[in-house]
Amino acid sequence: MTAPIAPILIQNADVLLPEGLNRVDVLLQSGKISQIRPEIDIANLDDLRVIDGTGLVLMPGVIDPQVHFREPGLEHKEDLFSASCACAHGGVTSFLEMPNTNPLTITQAALTDKLQRAAQKSLVNYGFFIGATAENLPDLRTATPTPGIKIFMGSMHGDLLVDQEAALDPIFYRDLSDPNYENRLIAVHAEDQARIRARRKQFADRTDVAVHSIIQDNQAALNATHLALKLSKKYHRRLHILHMSTAEEAELLRVDKPAWVTAEVTPQHLFLNTDAYETIGTLAKMNPPLRSPHDQAVLWQALLDGVVDFMATDHAPHTLAEKGQDIIDEPLADHPATVFLEPANAPSGMPGVETSLPLMLTQAAQGKCTIAQVSTWMSFNVAQAYNIPKKGLIQPGYDADLVLVDMQAYKPVVREELLTKCGWSPFEGWNLTGWPIYTIVGGQVAFEQGRLNTAVRGTPLKFSP
Repeated sequence: MTAPIAPILIQNADVLLPEGLNRVDVLLQSGKISQIRPEIDIANLDDLRVIDGTGLVLMPGVIDPQVHFREPGLEHKEDLFSASCACAHGGVTSFLEMPNTNPLTITQAALTDKLQRAAQKSLVNYGFFIGATAENLPDLRTATPTPGIKIFMGSMHGDLLVDQEAALDPIFYRDLSDPNYENRLIAVHAEDQARIRARRKQFADRTDVAVHSIIQDNQAALNATHLALKLSKKYHRRLHILHMSTAEEAELLRVDKPAWVTAEVTPQHLFLNTDAYETIGTLAKMNPPLRSPHDQAVLWQALLDGVVDFMATDHAPHTLAEKGQDIIDEPLADHPATVFLEPANAPSGMPGVETSLPLMLTQAAQGKCTIAQVSTWMSFNVAQAYNIPKKGLIQPGYDADLVLVDMQAYKPVVREELLTKCGWSPFEGWNLTGWPIYTIVGGQVAFEQGRLNTAVRGTPLKFSP
């Protein structure tokens, strides 16, 4: 039997309420936000903890809707415990994780296994996508609980690659004559695999890492997004476009975005461009690749205008050895390292859960957006898109998933302070504000002034129909 959760009173913070920032007290009881008032009577509260939020801003915790936490099968890069520690450090109180683990999350049994693992290990709340193959349609329609179906239209190999319209159509299918027909969200990694294959042959003599953005070019992304939109409109199927990276896709959605379609962008595609290959080499390699400064500017405007609905990190760690930046003479027996001699062959992906909120709050501090917009993009709109009840706002009755951030002090991203198992960041050295001081998950303090409470456990996310 679990012990009751002690109440917490947060005082003196600037609280981000739906109507804006206000200096009010916030009382947390039994894992919920119970009261928000200028002054709260605490006379009859036993075991009350008071947190002084002077100089801090209280925000809803971040919901990161696209992460790759590598468990099971690839735990030398990351695991659910290490990743959830990194989440707490970064103010991320809930995550949605992707199916490209080993074994793949393509059955109810694999989904259930991940949920059981997370219940034992995760400091924050969790949900797991079911992955589409050409053969697992029954599981895609019945697996539960899950935020939706993940389709890799490109940048993948093996069973998870579903790149032919003939195979995609049955996954998108809905009987439009039946108002109760299932309309589970489909989230797509939109890149045209046929174009990628052709361009890989075309540029086979290039061994530099920058060729990645040339092979997997803007047109490859646009082609796949066009196809996903076509199928979504054909069946009025709920569609989400993951990590949108190009100006062309943003402009397409500006003129052709049905009400049931959403899109996201990553901090990497807002803050890094192809120039990063010169400065951080293989650490800049991800899928879809980094783009031009023009793409960055158009994506930013699309986010500000609501064409792009929210943000995700696509946290996808690889070791420095795998990236070819930490050469190991003798690979460790328990997790043999792969050292790539050619940068073009380094794996794609980078970590991000620890830096996403400070990156965005630094933009707010500099006037590029507001704190309220950051919270909308990183909490509220995510909860709305995935039908996650009682999350993403600070108001009575909502879950007590919160983060207290310091908007006064700037601090650089330091490799040694990161909690992700891979131990690096593409933003190392960047001077940021808005770092979390307290992260609260379900009314329990999981991170406090640089220290983790590893006894805290998150709960499985619920997804309303």
